[in-house]
Amino acid sequence: MENQDSRNTGDGKLIQIIQQLIGLVLLLIFALILLSLFAVYQPNIGSWFNDSKIETTTSTTDNNNEALKVQEKSEKSKKMEAEFASFWVPVDIASVIDNKLKEQLEYGKDLIAHTAKYLGPKGSVMQSTNGMNCQNCHLDAGTKPYGNNYGSVFSTYPKYRARSGKEEDIYKRVNDCLERSLNGKALKNESKEMQAIKAYIEFIGKNVPKGEKTKGSGIFDLPLLERPADPKKGKELFAAKCQSCHQSDGKGLLASNNIEYTYPPLWGNNSYNHGAGLYRMSRFAGYIKYNMPQGATYLNPLLSDEESWDIAAFVNSQPRPKKDLSKDWPKMDEKVFDHPFGPYADSFSETQHKYGPFKPIKEELKKQKELKEKLKANNK
Repeated sequence: MENQDSRNTGDGKLIQIIQQLIGLVLLLIFALILLSLFAVYQPNIGSWFNDSKIETTTSTTDNNNEALKVQEKSEKSKKMEAEFASFWVPVDIASVIDNKLKEQLEYGKDLIAHTAKYLGPKGSVMQSTNGMNCQNCHLDAGTKPYGNNYGSVFSTYPKYRARSGKEEDIYKRVNDCLERSLNGKALKNESKEMQAIKAYIEFIGKNVPKGEKTKGSGIFDLPLLERPADPKKGKELFAAKCQSCHQSDGKGLLASNNIEYTYPPLWGNNSYNHGAGLYRMSRFAGYIKYNMPQGATYLNPLLSDEESWDIAAFVNSQPRPKKDLSKDWPKMDEKVFDHPFGPYADSFSETQHKYGPFKPIKEELKKQKELKEKLKANNK
């Protein structure tokens, strides 16, 4: 009996060992199947851990870069806000006690804001201009920061201007705008309208010391591109950013009164002629940067520098009225780098003078000026 019990016990242990071996074999087979599946869907098993490290490192780097960009943007915004706080603010007409003067100033302001009402094709005073308002170029009646405002006009005029080769006063400056930007006729200096416009420009800028140019006045000097401004890119940008207001044909949108424009024409018969300041690419690009599309400001630009240049290139490549410019820039060596009509004192073409790149032109003009000054000094 004892031997029988011993054999039974031995058989039971053997069966248990065999079962354990079978279980181990099945476990190994299952593991091999799993490894085969992973090999198909993730051939480089070692990369599981490495990829995790790379992803973690990349994620950390991206987060750091993003934080740096946010910090830089914040610092730039703070700097711009601090600078904006120092920009010119016009003197308020409401502060005037003299009723007669106040009436003249308000008339001058209205002439700037609603020029067509008085001087346009259906003007109540005379029918002279193309129907645009002075305010279409000199935003907010000539008071918007970098909106081609009048902040430094009274403080710097009279002054010598190379375009005419003469010293000019405010009368001449105003009539230049009427004859070029509004493609119209000059006003007589003694006229009620000219006197009102002049009084308004002088009054709102009288807080700027004579001879000084205040911050935020005129048009922003946009950094020059390394390449030519591109009308083709500008055309696409115009369609996306500008034509909803200025229309696809660039002819603008007349107000319901059919007297002045809600959105001014950018080319065509009723736009500025090719003698206007905005026909210079640097002036128009700088104007666009902080004023267009509608809603853009110095603190909230809606276009990049390159987009501003390219839109300017497209608009100024479109047809517009002509003007006799034969008397402009009588001294050839004083002609600006982006005046698109020759002859020139340098070796660059009209095309490059219109679209750029402008840096090589400016560099050559600078060298010529330095050489001229050196020769002048040696002859003394």
